[in-house]
Amino acid sequence: MKDKILFWIDQTLVDYGTAKSLQENHDCDLFAIIDITDRTKLFFQSQKFVNFKKIWFYHDYFNINSKPDIDYLKSFEKKYDINLWLLAYNERIFYKFNDYFKFTEENVLSILEQECKLYEKIIDEINPNYVIMSQPPFHHNYLFYKICKVKKIKILILKPVRIGYKCIIANDDEMLDYKITKNISVNRTFDELLDYHTNFSLHKQGVEFEEKFQKSKSGFFKAVFQFLFISDNSNVKTHYTYYGRTKLRVLFKSILYQLKTKYRKNFINTNLPKKIEQHLPFVYFPLHIEQERSLLLLAPYYTNQSEVIKNIAQSLPVGYKLVLKEHPMMFARCWRSISDYKQIMEIPNIIFLHPSADHTQLLKNCSLVVTISGTSSFDAAIYQKPSILFVDTAFSTLPSVFRLKSLEDLHSVINQALNTQVQASDVNEYINFIEDISFDFDFDGFVQLFADYFYYGGSLVDTEISLDKMAKFLEQHKEKFELLSSEFIKKIENSKNL
Repeated sequence: MKDKILFWIDQTLVDYGTAKSLQENHDCDLFAIIDITDRTKLFFQSQKFVNFKKIWFYHDYFNINSKPDIDYLKSFEKKYDINLWLLAYNERIFYKFNDYFKFTEENVLSILEQECKLYEKIIDEINPNYVIMSQPPFHHNYLFYKICKVKKIKILILKPVRIGYKCIIANDDEMLDYKITKNISVNRTFDELLDYHTNFSLHKQGVEFEEKFQKSKSGFFKAVFQFLFISDNSNVKTHYTYYGRTKLRVLFKSILYQLKTKYRKNFINTNLPKKIEQHLPFVYFPLHIEQERSLLLLAPYYTNQSEVIKNIAQSLPVGYKLVLKEHPMMFARCWRSISDYKQIMEIPNIIFLHPSADHTQLLKNCSLVVTISGTSSFDAAIYQKPSILFVDTAFSTLPSVFRLKSLEDLHSVINQALNTQVQASDVNEYINFIEDISFDFDFDGFVQLFADYFYYGGSLVDTEISLDKMAKFLEQHKEKFELLSSEFIKKIENSKNL
């Protein structure tokens, strides 16, 4: 019997190319939920590269002015054990990050109800064996993921691991089925681990992505021309995520964001140092970029980083400073407000560093790393430093990584962590495990290739895609898509033997 595979395809289009290669190499029926803009939708309405048995365009199913069925939502929460308001509060479109449209309580509940009913209808109609998707960054695809988990549908998620340039096909959005076994196939010294980390550093990969992300000036000006003079901007009527984004308002906000970015960067350059005294004992907290899934979905109760910083600072033993480093990708969010910077800088025992401060030197010289959900916790182990996490992650099972369960325990956990030595054997075992289950693939770099080719470097995602242009891209990157489809097929076949 053919496998029934449901794809969630978003604007990155990675899963679309994978679907084409998968159908060529695996006996299956394909279906898709497609989450894209109106101009890109035209391509999917005419494409023949992938023979989807049925597709659902996500944004076709919403009327935000309908009155929500509260009884249905209550029963849904009980049935799936999903906290809908937690998802809603941490959706950047619904709450504090949306500068264009203010959703009412009824609007939000109505959208959630229509999503829940749509997902249940789709799943009941096709009863898929597998769902293939990338890591869900928004409430609506995360909600779909959670429903599938409860229904015990096998989910296959293409995701980067916390080691650079490697990916896995995982059954879980964040956690890995990792247990300490002391079965070490490759036993590196800490010096060798540092060399390994230099070659496969997620921080290094992030820097490379930062250097390319929305940095094409020609792409930016082409995107502006397309948006102002070619696009009909129909999404403002059809996509609740675009409500309020008239061309005039977007133009005004874009200019305002540019001015804010420059003004705030000037404050950063003037007030945030790039180095600290080498002899100073300190705990290192690298800030997360705002409006990202690492906080909104993975750590929804810790999205206020100013409060987190204050809690860490007041939990430090006397004699230690808390050293903060601004995230370099915050430029994409116009940096933080100057009032936020000033509020943090007023905390007595902190040092707030410039985004260009040397992350590696801070790891080398600190006594402890604290992060909400960041990869710096894994980096710390490479540099023989213990760390504290606020949520579970793929590497939170490492003995030198302390998972904080309650803020009231923070002071005692910090003291315990400061007296913990990192063992090379633990780090080696974890890296060997990741190497066994992962494959070489630069996911961020591949997404950027799509952005450069279809979306003016990422400056405009509502673009028309011609059949010829897509055909050329799929052929040009055929080997990459075949690699991805082969990894999915391996995972599918392995799941049948369990």
